[in-house]
Amino acid sequence: MTLDTMDRARWELAAMAGRLRSLEARLVEERRLAEAYRKERDRERKRADRLELGPLSWRAALRWWHGRNRAGARPPAGPGYAPVAAVRPPVHLYVVLGLDAAGVHDFVLTLRQRLLVSPDHRPVVMTDCASYPAGNHGVLLEYLPDRATWERHRPDRSWEDVLSERLTRLSRDHDTVRTTIVDRARPPTLAELLR
Repeated sequence: MTLDTMDRARWELAAMAGRLRSLEARLVEERRLAEAYRKERDRERKRADRLELGPLSWRAALRWWHGRNRAGARPPAGPGYAPVAAVRPPVHLYVVLGLDAAGVHDFVLTLRQRLLVSPDHRPVVMTDCASYPAGNHGVLLEYLPDRATWERHRPDRSWEDVLSERLTRLSRDHDTVRTTIVDRARPPTLAELLR
C-alpha cells in the first residue's frame, strides 16, 4: 500500500466519521426536541390541573409572586456563581466566488460536516451568489455582488478594490486567523477541508 493510498484511505475514513457525526447530531437533536415536547405537554397538563383549583389558589399564587418580587430575589452570589466568559474558537474566512446557489449550498454542507468532525473554528463564508437564500445555515454568510453586477451599478469603482476592502474589513471585524479561497472549478471535499 503506497503512502498516497494510505492518505486517501485516512481522509475517506475521516469523511465517513464526519457523516456519522452528522447523523448522530441529527439524532441527538431529534431526541432533544422529543424531550422538549414531552416537557411542554407535562407543563400544559399541570397548568390545566391548576386552572381547575379555583380562584383561591390563584390569589395565593399571586400573593406568593408579589412577595417574592418585593424581596428582590436574586441568584446567589459567590465564587461558584461568577459568570464565566466563554472561550470562542478562532474565525476562518472562506471566499466562495463564482459558484451558483447549488454549489454554495454543497460547500456550506461540506463545511458544516467538517465542523462536526473537528469544531476548531467559526466559519465566515463570503459569496457573490445573490440567489443563495439567506437564513441560518450554521455559518455566517457575507454577500459581495459579483463583478458583472458591480460594474453595471457602480462603474466608477473597481470591483477588485471593493473585494480587497471587503476582505480587509471582514478580516479585521472578525479577527480572522485564516482565509481560504475556494476554487470554483473544484470546491474542496470534506477530506480536503480536514487537512
